[in-house]
This record gives sequence, structure tokens and C-alpha cells, in this order.
Amino acid sequence: MWQSILSAPFFRSLELAVLDEEGMHSLVFPCERTLKGWKHAITGKLVDVDPTHWRDWIDSDQAAP
Repeated sequence: MWQSILSAPFFRSLELAVLDEEGMHSLVFPCERTLKGWKHAITGKLVDVDPTHWRDWIDSDQAAP
């Protein structure tokens, strides 16, 4: 279930939703909220996004078949 971005926890892999001219989309990579902003949870690079919602990232290896 999607949660408001205002409640996003810090330092945890999350799936982010963003709005653009085509509507709402979820990012295809996990992100972490940090004190400096959002970073790619795998590469550690800062990501310039303005997300609206979040939910826990579920790795495809952990997803139910």
C-alpha cells in the first residue's frame, strides 16, 4: 500500500512514486531517504526526484511466485 511521502522512513530501501506529465509512475530501482535527499539504494548516488508516495521495496528475489 502506498504511503504519503511525508511519512517515508530514513535509511531503508523504498519504492518511490513520482508524478510527471504522463501521470504517476514508480521508479524501477530502490531509493533511500537520507539527510541530504534521496539516493539510489544500490549505487549510493543522489537522485534528483520529487516523490509523492512510497512503499517498502520488495526485491524480485523475495517476491512470491
